[in-house]
Amino acid sequence: MSSSTLFLTGGSGYVGRNLIRRLCADGHHVRALVRSPQAAAVVQALGAQPVHGDLLDPGIAGAMEGCAALIHAAADTDHRNASPSQWQTNVEGTRNVLTAARTAGVSVAIVLSSESALTTGAPLQQAREDHQYPARAAGIYGASKAEAERVAIALSTPHFAVKVLRPRFVWGRDNTTAMPYLLQAVRSGRFAWIDGGHYLTSSTHVDNLAEAVCCALTRGAGGRVYHICDGAPVPFRRLIGAQLLAYGVKPPEKQVPRALLRVFIGLDDLFRRLRLPLRAPMTRQEFASSAVEVTLDDSRARSELRYRPAVTLEAGIAMLQRQVAEQG
Repeated sequence: MSSSTLFLTGGSGYVGRNLIRRLCADGHHVRALVRSPQAAAVVQALGAQPVHGDLLDPGIAGAMEGCAALIHAAADTDHRNASPSQWQTNVEGTRNVLTAARTAGVSVAIVLSSESALTTGAPLQQAREDHQYPARAAGIYGASKAEAERVAIALSTPHFAVKVLRPRFVWGRDNTTAMPYLLQAVRSGRFAWIDGGHYLTSSTHVDNLAEAVCCALTRGAGGRVYHICDGAPVPFRRLIGAQLLAYGVKPPEKQVPRALLRVFIGLDDLFRRLRLPLRAPMTRQEFASSAVEVTLDDSRARSELRYRPAVTLEAGIAMLQRQVAEQG
């Protein structure tokens, strides 16, 4: 897609900030939806035009007029959130934003989803995009992402091509989502490798996700889901350990049996059903994301989007080391 005006939700978030950097570097004009002056300052500093509004505001269609595409990156990604607010944001927010874009005459919409739409807590091995949604999701986050995908696909038409991208474990520079919590857990002594952490995982460097978004602007079909990965799966311990070292933090040796965590998760489920003000160390959603193999087949994206990872694990870690060094 030649230089165009694009509408972005979630622009002040981790993925959104990196998308603005890439899209502006490619010559696009980006309008970014923001809810606060702080968010507006962030996206403006990166080169985007802040647009004040809310995902659930039906009036945002006016702000999308003249845009060639919508990139919907906003989401409540809290894996411990069990409140209706997460469903409202992830499902109804997606419905409203896509409906507004279609009303505004936008022709392409790219929805960023998550492999959590498929996870249950059981291993997921080289899953393809047609893998069935689980009858019982691991948590509200996964259930909401699955429903948001259904909403997105249902709204796709020949004149409004909605494409869903499913990354797995987005990582890289400027990570303000998972990495701060991991660093805090390691430094406080609360982090342990589950069964040694040697099970495989797919991952998606944030620059690779941005590359996939740029590919999807002009390639791929509406009503389709695409898995986005860095390449071949790697051991979970290698992926996380390398990032910890890049931050100057030595990975711990402590381990915890997976079977013990399953007991804790059962207790957490019980606490929630009884509405007790107690929480286990790990939720079922967190377990499904980090305690078992989750690997994705990205051949559809490589074929239809002509997506190729721009950043390898080794290159991403080197970039992370440089960023940490520059920040002192």
